[in-house]
Amino acid sequence: MQIGPYKLRNNLVVAPMAGVTDRPFRMLCKKLGAGYAVSEMVTSNSLLYGSAKTLRRANHEGEVEPISVQIAGADPKMLADAARYNVDHGAQVIDINMGCPAKKICNVMAGSALLKDEPLVSQILKAVVAAVDVPVTLKIRTGWDKQNRNAVAVARMAEDIGVQALAMHGRTRACAYMGEAEYDTIAEVKQSIKIPLIANGDITTPEKAKFVLEYTGADGVMIGRAAQGRPWIFREIEHYLATGEHMPAPEVEEIRSVMLGHLHDLYEFYGDLTGMRVARKHISWYTKGLKDSANFRHAMNQLQTIDEQLNAINDFFNHLQTQDTRIQYATDEADANGEVLAA
Repeated sequence: MQIGPYKLRNNLVVAPMAGVTDRPFRMLCKKLGAGYAVSEMVTSNSLLYGSAKTLRRANHEGEVEPISVQIAGADPKMLADAARYNVDHGAQVIDINMGCPAKKICNVMAGSALLKDEPLVSQILKAVVAAVDVPVTLKIRTGWDKQNRNAVAVARMAEDIGVQALAMHGRTRACAYMGEAEYDTIAEVKQSIKIPLIANGDITTPEKAKFVLEYTGADGVMIGRAAQGRPWIFREIEHYLATGEHMPAPEVEEIRSVMLGHLHDLYEFYGDLTGMRVARKHISWYTKGLKDSANFRHAMNQLQTIDEQLNAINDFFNHLQTQDTRIQYATDEADANGEVLAA
């Protein structure tokens, strides 16, 4: 798959997730098989450019190219300014968020709320495409609600204006993350445009990735929540698409090693205190469903220092390793919450 001048190593994409897809997480997913990653949202509000959070999100040091930064907002001029700002700080692709269903985003008519106003969508896309000389991409949903699916019209508009790739979540704004993603509209959009289309929504296993690619005709798939605590899902999907066979599940020691490497990157990136707090949710995701992990996760949230976190992790994994060396991830519908069975 290619976006502008950038030929990607494969068609597996890390979805932008606020508070999750920071630089350490993007770099880890790329190391474990993802061909492309989009940053968490950066506000278009110029008043926030100097904030510590914004400066961190604009830090791409050591990241594998191409570097894609997602911007969010509802004012064409401010979004154009935000695009220029991020290109000046290393962005090689600018992604526009018209897919986020969060109320705090939609209440200011940004994210997927923009799909209700196609003329404004047009103004925003024209302003951003004209503002920068790097590829501009777009993330959308199927529409505002089930009675108003306008993804085909928005996709055609985006292609005509010069957007160079489109990512699409298979739900409407009103659906948020409820119910099952539907792929018929994604397939319809794929037939309507020539630019690359990346399908997103409920892609949790290698089999599901293969099904979505074949059913929709999409050029790539975007993985979000399924990669939380399981960044190796990208190499698993890549292997399955290439061979039709499953990779062995990661062993306990590899899970420990990957998680500890990730945590140390978080401590360095955020600083000790914030890094320790950010690490908590990742530790919870990595260990969710592992044998005897419920009490461990509860106790983890009470710990207040990095040393306490690391000691508790090593104690837990030492205990786990005395019982099992390999972890089997369940994939059937009964385990939709991502539970993990000890093999």
